Amino acid sequence: MSDAPRRTGVLGVHSLDHFAFSVPDAAVALRFYRAFGLDARSVGDRVDVHTFGDARRWATLHADGTPKRLEYLCFAAYADDFDALEAQLGRHGACTPHPRSDGRGAWIADPDGTPIQVVAAARRCPAEKPAAQAPRIAGSGHGAAPARSTAPSVHPRRLSHVLVFTPDVARQVEFCTSVLGLRLSDRAGDVIAFLHAPHGSDHHVVAFAKSDAPGLHHSSWEVASIDEIGLGAERMRSEGYAHGWGIGRHVLGSNYFYYVQDPWGSWAEYSYDIDFVPAEVGWAGGDHPAEDSFYVWGPAVPDDFIVNRESRRV
Repeated sequence: MSDAPRRTGVLGVHSLDHFAFSVPDAAVALRFYRAFGLDARSVGDRVDVHTFGDARRWATLHADGTPKRLEYLCFAAYADDFDALEAQLGRHGACTPHPRSDGRGAWIADPDGTPIQVVAAARRCPAEKPAAQAPRIAGSGHGAAPARSTAPSVHPRRLSHVLVFTPDVARQVEFCTSVLGLRLSDRAGDVIAFLHAPHGSDHHVVAFAKSDAPGLHHSSWEVASIDEIGLGAERMRSEGYAHGWGIGRHVLGSNYFYYVQDPWGSWAEYSYDIDFVPAEVGWAGGDHPAEDSFYVWGPAVPDDFIVNRESRRV
């Protein structure tokens, strides 16, 4: 582990490893994530979501005929930090493994009761900000854009983060910083907060937005260019997933985005060029105005964008 990026003297997870939630229908889930450009695989009554070329899963969707429900989040830590982290979880009230998980690692319930798994595993996030894909540049007198019929397929490179609803944003921030070792990147009062991993990660690996109940708002998937965001958005519209938001650019995190609504009312985001916090950098986060928690530019926010489909009121 000597060559792995580290913040000296800090105990904490290094990556968001994967997340799991339940959906009514596996076939519907398989079709959506394949259209999105991911390597979605049917495994019995569940769907495992991979990026192409990576054997490890980023998400698992359990199909049980019930409405959408966040099941658990899994974070990864360096092997030589795991025992200390497991002891730290134990001091804060460890719980039994989620019955639909692989049972590995250490477990604790977050303040909303959502199970959190911590495993010793290799980094899932990069050690530095990924390089952008070079734009296609045509010489003078030639067209640079591909024809619609020959436009390349978009395949996200990795999971960047998830955003989760919570009744108490501040309580979740305290839990994540004191128990998991995450660090606050930015917030907008008690409405939303973004947290990064201390050993170098994207601006946020997990974020929390205020609601009356826990739930999954969106998963965010990194692509290589703004053009890939546009191509992904167009592909999803052509596949029948027309309801979305974007293209735009966020203030907090700075990434360009397009969100497409999934069949259960949550969202999947194509994301490009999110801010990166290296292990040796102390990010100067702040408390921002509410309008900066959304975007710098882009189309109007859909009326149902911040609706929590796992809320009792819905």
